[in-house]
Formats: sequence, structure tokens, C-alpha cells
Amino acid sequence: MEANGSQERLPRRSVGVDHESLQQPPSDPKRTVAMMGLGVATSGALSNLLVYPIKEYNVPSVDAAQISNIIAGCISLAPVAGAIVADAFFGCYPVVAVSMAFSVLSLVVFTLTASLRGLRPAPCQPGAGPCEPASAEQMAALYAGVFLMCVSAAGSRFNQATMGAGQFDSAADRDVLFNWFFIFFYTSSVLGYTAIVYVQDTVSWTLGFGVSAAASVVGLVALLLGARYYRRPAVRGSPFTGLARVAVSAARNRKVVVNVATSGELKFYHGRRRSGDGDDKAAGNSGTELIAPSDSFRHGNYIMLFEIFSVIPLHQIIIQQ
Repeated sequence: MEANGSQERLPRRSVGVDHESLQQPPSDPKRTVAMMGLGVATSGALSNLLVYPIKEYNVPSVDAAQISNIIAGCISLAPVAGAIVADAFFGCYPVVAVSMAFSVLSLVVFTLTASLRGLRPAPCQPGAGPCEPASAEQMAALYAGVFLMCVSAAGSRFNQATMGAGQFDSAADRDVLFNWFFIFFYTSSVLGYTAIVYVQDTVSWTLGFGVSAAASVVGLVALLLGARYYRRPAVRGSPFTGLARVAVSAARNRKVVVNVATSGELKFYHGRRRSGDGDDKAAGNSGTELIAPSDSFRHGNYIMLFEIFSVIPLHQIIIQQ
């Protein structure tokens, strides 16, 4: 009876732990402020970027739409590069902190372009002839702000979620964190697409970009103030770095001459013998010896395909006579 009672209590205890974990806050206030600040800043700067070149830089509507589409594509693809850099080299926190600093610089550049008359062409007057196009220097200042914003999005857009998930041990807590992350992410986007755009259109571009810059500064300060409380897991590497090593090794070994065996056949082996294999124990070999040649791969192209899909560096492939 006692054994049965203890078995009935175990499931209730585990459920209670999960229930308690779900009641914990998803993150500390500093991390929440950082997410909101960056989201408001980014959406406030990019949401009206189609109208800004048309009104202030006299860019034709078709060209402005193309520029806006290119920027949107870069913003969408840049986080892939940021994730690779964070996973393979530096970790999430340094990448997020540096990217938020780039966000501040970007919005400072946007604010300067809106406030300094020399960074924009003369306003276009209806019926007064063709509009004065922006000079190369003026467009370079605008593109510099866009470039800094893309770098910021690369390092912070989704690395923030990864960094937040790394603060918890429980899977339930991570689930809650991701839910709250996207709630704050889209809430800040709504604020940027409504309130900031309204200020830019009805008050001034300078004030609109200035508010976005202030929100970005608040988010960066909140992130830095909480630096000592964040966990920083060790870098575990990225699978994309393995793919890059395959390409580099293939380029380096493109002129390698393969010697044909005396029998006229090519034989290959890959890697080292596993220490737990039964053949090793029977033969008394250690786990560090190479696998005997076989006919499993008859063409180097097959080996390359195997390397790419298994993400194993190509230099581990050894060709023996």
C-alpha cells in the first residue's frame, strides 16, 4: 500500500513543479525594456522608410519602392549571419550588445539626416520645374543609416530570444519566454508602426527619428545594466561553419592527385574506427586506428556529398592506395 501511495504522489509532484515554473516571470524587467526599446526603435525607423526618401530626398516612387524592398530583404536575411556569428564565435550577449549599439548609431544618423539641411536636397516645389535630385554624399548618408540598421537587425532580432532562453533550465520556462518575447516584439512593432509614424508624418521627421533613437538608447542601457545577471553559455559552434570548412577544403584540395591502386581500383576509408566496435575488441585494436580501406565510395563526388550533408570537414577524408 505504501509503495502504491508513493507511486501516485510522484506524478503530482512533477506536475506541481511544471505548474510553478509556468508561474515564474519570463524575464527580468531590464531584458523586457531592452526588447521593447529595440523593437520600437527598429520599427519606428524602418516603417516609414518608403515615404522618407520620396518626401525628403526627391526619389521617384518606383525607385523608393525598390529601395524599400531591398532593405526589407536585407533585414530578413541578416539575422541568419548574426546567428552564425553568435553560435560559432562570440555568444549571444556580446553580439546583441554590439548590435544594439549599432542601432543607436543608425538612428543618430537618421536623426541627423532629418535635422541638417545639408544632408538633404532642396524641397520639391509643385509646379516649379523638376525636383533637385539628392547628391551622392546625401544618399551615402542615408544608406549609411540603413546599413547600420541592417547590422543591428542581424545581431539582435532573434539572438535576443536565444539569449533569453539560455537563462532558464526548465523547458516550460523557455516556452513561456518565447511566448512573451514575440508578444513584446509585435507590441513594440505596433507602437513603431503607429505612434512613431504619426509623429513623423504630422510633427516632424526629426522628432520621429529622435524618439526612436531615445528608445534605442534606453534599450541598450537596460541591457548593459543587467549584464552581470545574465547567463552566458559557452559557444558550441554552428553547423554552417562546418559547411564553410568543407568548401574551403575542397578549394584547397582541388588539384590533389589520387594514386590508383595496383589493382586498378580506387579504395577509400573515412574517419577512425569507433572504440566500441566489435571488430576492434576481437582484433585487439585501440579506438584510434583508422578504418581499413573499402569500396563503399568509388568516386570523390560521393565523398563530397557525404561530407556536405553530414557536416564533417573534408580534411578528415583520407585516400589510400
